[in-house]
Amino acid sequence: MAFRFIFSIALFAHGLSLASERPNILLIMADDLGFADLGCYGSEISTPNLDALAQSGLRFTQFYNTAKCHSSRVSLLTGLYCNQAGGESLSRGATLAEVLGSAGYFTAMSGKWHLSKQPTEFGFDRYWGHLSGAVNFFTGDNSFRYHGKKWEVPALLNGKPFYTTHAMTDFALQFLDEATQTKKPFFLYVAYNAPHYPLQAPEKSVRKYKGRYQEGWDVLRQQRHERQLKSGLLPNKWKLSPRPRHIPAWNNVASSEKVWESERMEVFAAMVDIMDQGIGRLVDYLKAKDIYDNTLILFCSDNGACPFERTRGRHLKPWDPESYWTYDASWAHLGNTPFRLYKQNQHEGGISSPLIAHWPKGLKLKLNDGIRSLKDGSFVTDQPAHLIDVMATLTELGDAAYPSEIENRKIDPLQGKSLVPIFHGKIRDPHQSLYFQFGTDRALRQGPWKLVSAKLGRWELYHIDHDRTETQDLAARYPERVKAMSSEWFRLAKKVDRVKGRGLAPVKPELSSLHFQKNTQSGKATRN
Repeated sequence: MAFRFIFSIALFAHGLSLASERPNILLIMADDLGFADLGCYGSEISTPNLDALAQSGLRFTQFYNTAKCHSSRVSLLTGLYCNQAGGESLSRGATLAEVLGSAGYFTAMSGKWHLSKQPTEFGFDRYWGHLSGAVNFFTGDNSFRYHGKKWEVPALLNGKPFYTTHAMTDFALQFLDEATQTKKPFFLYVAYNAPHYPLQAPEKSVRKYKGRYQEGWDVLRQQRHERQLKSGLLPNKWKLSPRPRHIPAWNNVASSEKVWESERMEVFAAMVDIMDQGIGRLVDYLKAKDIYDNTLILFCSDNGACPFERTRGRHLKPWDPESYWTYDASWAHLGNTPFRLYKQNQHEGGISSPLIAHWPKGLKLKLNDGIRSLKDGSFVTDQPAHLIDVMATLTELGDAAYPSEIENRKIDPLQGKSLVPIFHGKIRDPHQSLYFQFGTDRALRQGPWKLVSAKLGRWELYHIDHDRTETQDLAARYPERVKAMSSEWFRLAKKVDRVKGRGLAPVKPELSSLHFQKNTQSGKATRN
């Protein structure tokens, strides 16, 4: 009896020890943010808070998403490829909230859901945000929920005019306050809708960038690339991908159109800036509560910059709630510097995300073949990783068990691999293959080789170590590699990801035209 009592006390003490050692987790995802849209990745946009996290944390240069909003959220939350997890239904996937919650974490989410049902039905103790994929930033929509119940968007929130990005931070701070009172480690997922269209921001925030984009996308893209090279973030051997023919040279754009183009990029910059300010508020809270050092902060984006021209009400100002501006492929090409193509495409411009990892108590970085130090002393890694790796990482750090079944859902085996070895300054055993698919865009990466097809166009082959900007197609030189890699892509698509229908159609013998169409407002071609 005495032994059983002592053993129980020992187990209890061990549990307390684990709870104190395990990190709090703050996972932040931006929406439609390009690889080069943060200052620490080359941008002119003011992002001092994310830049500071990068400076004292770890930046990834080869972190991948799925090139689309909902599929990236599925992979982030489940550690599986999108269709493998059951798509938006998550019918074959366990969420991070379910896994970490079962290990004693307080779980909360603020922001965009964009999947089936509601977060509170997938393990989140707290939730505020919208279930839709895009929202009016000033007036919201009818999909806002608070702990599973409908939430009406007010004119004022906390004494300020309602603005979705501000509100997402406000509720995230509320959940942090609740989390600290539980004495549990917490998992907080903040899914900002910024800078996804519509491009809307308060007037003062937009005015901050007045005139900043008058030089146009050609000059600004060159400047971003020069900053990427000068900092050492990217190597000189990766040439800046050329401006595609569907984007006009800035010098050929009419003067009146240059004003319009500059103004919509000003709004985009303001939206990113506001999001960064919100992240600064979260960091300040963690510091004030003395929990900053043992909080793992991960920041990423769901896909590359978005090329869709869907503007309505161009005559309205972007701080008017009735406005609905977007930008198109021209500015998206800037956002994805130095890479090719955009959101939805599986070329590097579509699938390359910033990833910043910050954890003062847990990152054990040191120089080796997998970790580099930049000129400013900050650390970066060039090791490839993917959104599917987040589940494996947090499961390990949270001392949680990945399930085989949850209620009536049979869970697929975990697809991702933990990033913890990288956090500890080691070279991680890499994925044998990284698989990508959305619609009829597809890709496969194996080591330095990448096979990719856009809109069922013929397979292209690139040596990513030498040419990550995908400027030298080697498919004709290595037909056997193309054959082997395409066969593996189809195997993974059918057997692992369970793709069906047109997603399995054979590629065509010619390159895709990407379905360019004329933009009736500006007269330039953009991708639909």
